Amino acid sequence: MATWCVRAIRLSSSIIASPSLVRATPRLFCTAAQQKSSGTGTEEEKPEPSAAEKAFIEEKTQLEEQLKDITDKYKRALADTENLRQRSQKMINDAKLFGIQGFCKDLLEVADILEKATESVPKTEISTANPHLKNLYDGLVMTEVQIQKVFQKHGLVKLNPDGQKFDPYEHEAVFHAPIEGKEPGTVAVVTKVGYKLHGRTLRPALVGVVKAP
Repeated sequence: MATWCVRAIRLSSSIIASPSLVRATPRLFCTAAQQKSSGTGTEEEKPEPSAAEKAFIEEKTQLEEQLKDITDKYKRALADTENLRQRSQKMINDAKLFGIQGFCKDLLEVADILEKATESVPKTEISTANPHLKNLYDGLVMTEVQIQKVFQKHGLVKLNPDGQKFDPYEHEAVFHAPIEGKEPGTVAVVTKVGYKLHGRTLRPALVGVVKAP
């Protein structure tokens, strides 16, 4: 038994010390390292998506584009609705302010007649010696004052631009004439007063404008 053990130890020693086994060991190590490295690279590569995944991605892209398009249309619709609301509100406000425009134009003729009537009365004749004329004159003046108060209450303002700079949006030039002592381009004579309704010219004032000599 002892002899068999000695032989086995010698055989194993000779196998370990064999040059072919020593040369083969590094090769085994290199092959294992290469296999390990090649295996790692394969694990890092992403697998190609399947047909179902491709279809899902394509559908997702289409839905995102549709959502973007619908959102843009929704915002445009909101903007259009707001613009329409503002225009409608402006029309309503203008109707409230300028709905009496035609009626005011008719009343202007009445105001002009009252003004001409009071101007035509000689001031020297207005005295206690002539009570009937005085009372009639006082009544005309009170009526004219009252109608101007009603005009102002409803936003109707008189334009009497005597001595002011000529404004083509508020005045209408009847004639041009050089007048000494007055600046060219100013109003020299007002033949008929004008009126504005809530800042809008209802009737331009008829004026004579100074021109350069």
